[in-house]
Amino acid sequence: MNIFRLAGDLSHLLAIIVLLLKIWKTRSCAGISGKTQILFTIVYLTRYLDLFTTYISLYNSLMKFIFLVASGATVYMMYVKFKATYDHNHDSFRIEFLLAPAAVLALLINHEFTVMEILWTFSIYLEAVAILPQLFLVSKTGEAETITSHYLFALGSYRALYLLNWIYRYYSETHYDLIAIFAGIVQTILYCDFFYLYITKVLKGKKLQLPA
Repeated sequence: MNIFRLAGDLSHLLAIIVLLLKIWKTRSCAGISGKTQILFTIVYLTRYLDLFTTYISLYNSLMKFIFLVASGATVYMMYVKFKATYDHNHDSFRIEFLLAPAAVLALLINHEFTVMEILWTFSIYLEAVAILPQLFLVSKTGEAETITSHYLFALGSYRALYLLNWIYRYYSETHYDLIAIFAGIVQTILYCDFFYLYITKVLKGKKLQLPA
């Protein structure tokens, strides 16, 4: 554990809390991509299967449990409790175009050809692109609510901080994971335009708008 990983975990947790509070308080899923939330749920399910088989620390187990429960709750609220407010028409990204390549890459490029390792690797590749349906939805509708922008910024910050975590671990422990680093770089690049617009518009009180 180091300050960058801790900050990344807290940023990730903040993003989930912001999203859940947004949906619960407004009683609406408007502007939120259900497909991105499904992809994140798949990411957590395939990555945290070791929750019941491997104990690392209370912190580690607790965070895994929170992410699993929170992602499930988000999907439930979007597709069951508040499904009438979910925008199916604009949330039209074909997620099979993300799932299939992530699965193929996990089978071809992994650290060890075992079921758990392939599922972990699949989750890393999928997480790198899981935000694309959400960015596509924002681009298609032309704008994002401020609270949705805060959610996206916190989520993007989480991955950027994890890149700093890997840099820190390389210099302090001579440890690195090329798969996680590559996926983190791809994910951070996807957020670059959003980060710029967030800083120049949202933080100045303007509504975020992405080019169509």
